[in-house]
Formats: sequence, C-alpha cells, structure tokens
Amino acid sequence: MDNEAVREAILAALAMRGPGKSICPSEPARALAADWRPLMPQVRDAAARLADEGRLVVTQKGAPVDARAARGPIRLRPPD
Repeated sequence: MDNEAVREAILAALAMRGPGKSICPSEPARALAADWRPLMPQVRDAAARLADEGRLVVTQKGAPVDARAARGPIRLRPPD
C-alpha cells in the first residue's frame, strides 16, 4: 500500500470523526483494504510520522505516547 494513501486515510478518518474526537488506527486500515490487519504496522508508522509533523497526537489510555514505543492499543486524535 502506498504510504501517502495511508496518511490520507488517517487524516480523512480524523476529519470525519470531528474536532477533539479520536480514532482507532484500524479505522483507516479498514477503509483501505478488506484484509486490513496486515496494514496495521504501516498505519502505526504513518501515524508516528504525522505525530512528528504535529498533525495528530497518538494516545494510550488518554495520555500522549510515542507511537513507535507504545505497545498495545493506541488512539489517534487531532492536536489541541
């Protein structure tokens, strides 16, 4: 899957959810492919890069985290 398509899917899912709302990384993955599970590492990597750019915040249990170091479920939300 093209990295730009993954980035755009993440940003589109955030825009559809609305300001202040978070998404699960599986949402853009599901929008991109019926067999979405193999896309999850790529989605998490794209989320980490978008967070580095200040375009989103990665959280775990409501607190900001580094997507590259986080283990387990994460959420993606727009920056404050």
